[in-house]
Amino acid sequence: MRVNLFGLGYVGCVSAACLANQGHVVTGVDVDSNKVKVLNKGKSPIVEPGLAEAIREAIRSGRLLATTNDLERLPEAEVSMVCVGTPGYSNGSLNLESVCKVAEQIGGYLRRQHTRHVVNVRSTLLPGTTEEVLIPILERSSGKRRSVDFGVCVNPEFLREGTSLRDFRKPPFTLIGELDEESGGRVAELYREVDAPVIRTRIRTAEAVKYVCNAFHALKVCFGNEIGNWCKRLGIDSHEVMEIFCTDTKLNLSAQYLKPGFAFGGSCLPKDLRALLYKAKQLDLELPVLAAVLPSNERQIREAFTLVERTGKKRVGVLGLSFKPATDDLRESPLVDLVEKLIGKGYQIRIYDREVSLTKLIGANRKYIEKTIPHISCLMKASAEEVIEQSDVLVVGNRCPELDGVLSRLDSGKVIVDMVRIPNLLRGPHERYCGICW
Repeated sequence: MRVNLFGLGYVGCVSAACLANQGHVVTGVDVDSNKVKVLNKGKSPIVEPGLAEAIREAIRSGRLLATTNDLERLPEAEVSMVCVGTPGYSNGSLNLESVCKVAEQIGGYLRRQHTRHVVNVRSTLLPGTTEEVLIPILERSSGKRRSVDFGVCVNPEFLREGTSLRDFRKPPFTLIGELDEESGGRVAELYREVDAPVIRTRIRTAEAVKYVCNAFHALKVCFGNEIGNWCKRLGIDSHEVMEIFCTDTKLNLSAQYLKPGFAFGGSCLPKDLRALLYKAKQLDLELPVLAAVLPSNERQIREAFTLVERTGKKRVGVLGLSFKPATDDLRESPLVDLVEKLIGKGYQIRIYDREVSLTKLIGANRKYIEKTIPHISCLMKASAEEVIEQSDVLVVGNRCPELDGVLSRLDSGKVIVDMVRIPNLLRGPHERYCGICW
């Protein structure tokens, strides 16, 4: 394919060289004439292992050429790729000057084109920027219409400095946020030689994924460092600890616990986290990331309360009380905390949990409910139907197969606050359904 690539910085140079060496014909565009001269001589304007050789091969093959402002002479291409920087201001907002200027230039280019063109954005942009800022600029400057005369995709890069060529050729996935199916298909063709699954989604989702990935990477670094500092104070080899930690790909390094939803609870996570933080205090050690976990968890319980409060209804049915499904353990259950908050604010509460019944509970769980929350036990009902009948708002706290059919047949006056994302409820009327994180 023929590609015009705007921005010959780190991402642009790597993308241009790799695409050219995979058989595409790439014209790189940059305002810096020195970069253009260096690249046209077959050299790399940036330091990156293997990049100079990749650029030299691409220039020698005739599939890569750089230019400055000869936009009038840009060759006809199927795709314009945007790789300019979006530096951040001190308050966290982004400087969009360069990306907006490029959008204006591409719009002028589109005005002269007679075939459908796709604008593919590699620059890192906050969700909504492409649709609310860039596409209007493209339409205004080109006099053409999105999805009709031109397409738009967001195609974030996941390149690490020092390993960028390897990351381009074999990324974890190729992510394409598409304005329409035809545009996404054309961008997917660019990466036919790349060894990675292609994920096609909406533009805002693709924009968001880039930020989520980087936020998680930053979180992992700080988590590892805080554990390292804690271990060092205790005379423990932190690298051995984390090597063992990383061998668990069932829970630790996996998709487990990474689905947005309600707060955590139970007899282990809150207690053990508090104990770790207590030990850190004894060692005169600050662990700001780990110290923020419990307050963040409590914030999610307050979010659930706010969703119920916004309904303006006072009769609330809670379906599920234990800290997770298929257990009768109520210790530090966030659902118990939510019920406590609702009772304190004068809500009329009805509760059903198939696994929780005073007649069945024994041991620690029975003692907990009798001593700590006896006022809640008297609010429990024998069936989900009884709770549903006596409630105007239904809080779904645990996933239970028997509830799916019952909830899908609710009358129009009842509101569902869903903490677990039950699929068939997502298709219900918007005004009667609210998910806690979706």
